[in-house]
Amino acid sequence: MADPRTFIGIDVGSTAIKAGLFTDGGTMLAHWSRRYPTQRPGPGLVEQDPRHWVDGIRDALDHILAGRDAASVAAVGLCSQVNTDVFVDDAGQPLAPAITWQDVRAADEAATLDATISAEEKQAWWGAPMPIGASHVLAKMRWMAAHRPEVWARTHHVLSPKDFCLLHLTGAVVADPIASFGQTGLDRRYIAPLIAKVAGAAEKLAPLQAFDTVVGELPLGAGGHKAPVVAGTMDAWGSLFGCGVCRPGEGMYVSGTSEILALAAGRRIGAPGVVTFPEVGGLHVNAGPTQSGGDSLRWAAGILRCEPLEVLALAAKADRSGVPILYLPHLEGERAPLWDAELRGAFIGLDSRSGPAEIALAVLEGVTLSADMLLDALVAAAGFRPTSLRYGGGGAHSDLCSQIRAACLGLPLDRSAVSDAGCLGAAIMAAVGVKAFGTVAEAADIMTSVERTFVPDANRRTRYDALREAYRGATAALRPFGRLRPG
Repeated sequence: MADPRTFIGIDVGSTAIKAGLFTDGGTMLAHWSRRYPTQRPGPGLVEQDPRHWVDGIRDALDHILAGRDAASVAAVGLCSQVNTDVFVDDAGQPLAPAITWQDVRAADEAATLDATISAEEKQAWWGAPMPIGASHVLAKMRWMAAHRPEVWARTHHVLSPKDFCLLHLTGAVVADPIASFGQTGLDRRYIAPLIAKVAGAAEKLAPLQAFDTVVGELPLGAGGHKAPVVAGTMDAWGSLFGCGVCRPGEGMYVSGTSEILALAAGRRIGAPGVVTFPEVGGLHVNAGPTQSGGDSLRWAAGILRCEPLEVLALAAKADRSGVPILYLPHLEGERAPLWDAELRGAFIGLDSRSGPAEIALAVLEGVTLSADMLLDALVAAAGFRPTSLRYGGGGAHSDLCSQIRAACLGLPLDRSAVSDAGCLGAAIMAAVGVKAFGTVAEAADIMTSVERTFVPDANRRTRYDALREAYRGATAALRPFGRLRPG
């Protein structure tokens, strides 16, 4: 093998493909990203063309390896958005657009399925009263069988983005138990009684392998070099490792299309609304994704007729001397910790002086308030409040957003030197998979670092205490509004 060794990490995100080439010391030698379109063809419908994922990975590999020796690549790792599912035929070709995690078309199917599962079963399967939401693969399978029976009849596998890409890159049909959690239980195996609730589901799910297991090879460059590829896992765990969280007592905040927070504990407690994963390497990871983060920024840019980065510039100009505007970022319902697909967003507190700058600031603060609510649930689930959070993702690029988050959460945020934490985490999993490191913790200690720490601004405490109370009260008060029906 050529020296020095390098590792490729790929993150199939909610809005873009991102890829990085890393040394075994964590230095990023090359980086590439490209956005792909998301379609919203109707209320509650959010779709992507899965071919964009594979095309993006191929272009990413060409870019980051341009002018480099492909033979130096020791391994490749992937992570991806989860609760996005693509229905494929026996040749691995998509039969319909991928149904993303933001899509709520299967809300009724999810509620029907959830009603068949007792609290005792949920506790036995997952160690917590986890709900079946609209993004659950079984709910989508029920929806497809009922509404697109011709697609369901031809479906050979239902795959996550990562697993769809692995199939097309390596030929392997594989999933991992962490990204499949909700279908799998505490033993990291599929839950047979749950899967049996949807006829035909069991044979359409991919076999499971641990995230650091080599599952195939990927040809790289023109010289015939083939790099081992590991199974990988969900973006939240990829980001967890890429931020350097690998021991009990540590926590993470990753800001992307949605906000993802996680706390790693040494024992299982659990709490409503939080996903507490099976124990892996001595870690009990408690995590949750909100429904909207950067997606609120995208939406706000549309209504303010500007680019997303201009929303940040507008927010910096806002007058904070008046009563704050409260924004509820529930554009497509909410995931953790509420898991309510019918919840809807709102602005509260507008007056005649409210302008684009004040609205922009409210959007940034509302997204942070959703993360703050999730953090409280995570603290209950993990049994501790962290002294700081490792911090990454596209939203972490903004110093303004970072300052708002530190002040609202009341915690220092240690911004990672590599903001695309998912890419670095995928590379870490690849490095462990080919035995370059003995454990993820060993790899993360060497390959991750902190670029800057944002500390809470005590002068903002009164503002965010008031907004926090108002946010939670307004969210509860407005929940019935989302249940109204046209007509």
